[in-house]
Amino acid sequence: MKDELFEELQQSIKEGGKILKGEKEAEREFIYIAPNPKEIRTRLGLSQIKFAQLLGISHSTLQNWEQGRRKPEGPAKVLLNIADKHPSVVLDTNYYYLSNR
Repeated sequence: MKDELFEELQQSIKEGGKILKGEKEAEREFIYIAPNPKEIRTRLGLSQIKFAQLLGISHSTLQNWEQGRRKPEGPAKVLLNIADKHPSVVLDTNYYYLSNR
């Protein structure tokens, strides 16, 4: 690693430490909006059962997400975000699976 890049990395780490300790305010903030499974499913025009099959989860898991008893985590959040932003990718990938059930 070049010395210049290493120095920049060290500065970033020090700055991050100050932000975490409350000694400095962050210059930017990332806001993450969690995907809404019910909105996504409704927009795709799928039943709960079909949408759950598409995502590879149980129907009860989807019901829990939609009713706010649980929240999607990890890979499920990623898949929901893909279904939200690029629905054709998810639908095309799983078309054969859904049509043969």
